[in-house]
Amino acid sequence: MQPTHRKSYGRTRRGRSHEALEAQVPTTCPITGTPKQHHRAAASSGYVRPGLTVRVPKLKIGTETG
Repeated sequence: MQPTHRKSYGRTRRGRSHEALEAQVPTTCPITGTPKQHHRAAASSGYVRPGLTVRVPKLKIGTETG
């Protein structure tokens, strides 16, 4: 079923004004001090959150201890 009226170009663009992507702000790894993304493992230490450290030798994550 089609809408009865066409949505104008300006109204469409105004509706999309809140869909812009924001830049990701990295945090620092407390072990090595290197920047890392939220909820991701740090590449050098494998630190994710307190009590969770990930080691994946194949991807070289957590292989070097800080």
